[in-house]
Amino acid sequence: MAPEVSIVIPVYNEEESLPRLFAELYPVMENLGRRYEIVFVNDGSQDKSFAMLYDFWKIHPQVVRLIDFNGNFGQHMAIMAAFSHVRGNFVITLDADLQNPPSEIPKLIKQMDAGHDVVGSCRKNRHDPFFRKAASKVVNKITNSITGLHINDYGCMLRGYDRRITDIIANSNESTTFIPALGQKYAVNPVEITVEHREREFGVSKYSIFRLIRLNFDLMTSFSLSPLQWVTMSGIGISVLSFLLVAYILIRRFVIGSEAEGLFTLMAIQFFLTGISIMSLGIIGEYIGRIYKQIQKRPRFVIKKIWEEDINGQNN
Repeated sequence: MAPEVSIVIPVYNEEESLPRLFAELYPVMENLGRRYEIVFVNDGSQDKSFAMLYDFWKIHPQVVRLIDFNGNFGQHMAIMAAFSHVRGNFVITLDADLQNPPSEIPKLIKQMDAGHDVVGSCRKNRHDPFFRKAASKVVNKITNSITGLHINDYGCMLRGYDRRITDIIANSNESTTFIPALGQKYAVNPVEITVEHREREFGVSKYSIFRLIRLNFDLMTSFSLSPLQWVTMSGIGISVLSFLLVAYILIRRFVIGSEAEGLFTLMAIQFFLTGISIMSLGIIGEYIGRIYKQIQKRPRFVIKKIWEEDINGQNN
């Protein structure tokens, strides 16, 4: 019989947190009183994560499924692969680092029972460095203004999706994407709730500053043309200002005469315009790069094997 709830957990080098994750997650799911499955996706881990996931699957083959990637394709591609194989009507994503405790899962299911097809979450009393929290708030506001979405916490992956939503996401052919934003875009009756957040006790974050910047570029360029429109409007504005500046310099030259003191001002203006030009080329390049990746039509991820129990109770 098909499960009612599917828990999706991407895993990349989390050998330190997995034992506690197993210990916390399994009792929570057993106490739900519903049929469930836990879908782990091994995203090319280089530590003992796969071996630990395999052992957990051997202990609980009736409720645990394990998707093993051929390499590291990223968190969102791991979730995308799981969405293509889930069996439950309610699908909940959860990180393996335990910063969002599994005990919060019933809160999301309660909201989905109430008819919400996407349940977002916002971390309460977030336990992250001050710089990261401040940067996250700024990025969230900028991203919402660019994409037209209304998500207060893009970084929290503890989220619930109706099966209809996950099927739409899984069938999309985008080479770069952002799962929470896609879910919000396709949702009919979304809601956002606050969830507990814990300080990371095991391992280190897999998202460096560079990867976070790349992720936000993916988010903004995948859901809006606003950056390109800003470039166009900036070009028009700078052209108007440049015309006015040239007119002012010509009038001043005829009235007062030439002056060497304005050299540094012109240099500063030139550096400013050069910076704008380079930034504009970078934004255009981001869009062109995504077009290039899209037309390559390479697989977004490669699954080595799926470890699961078939409908006859046999392990595959």
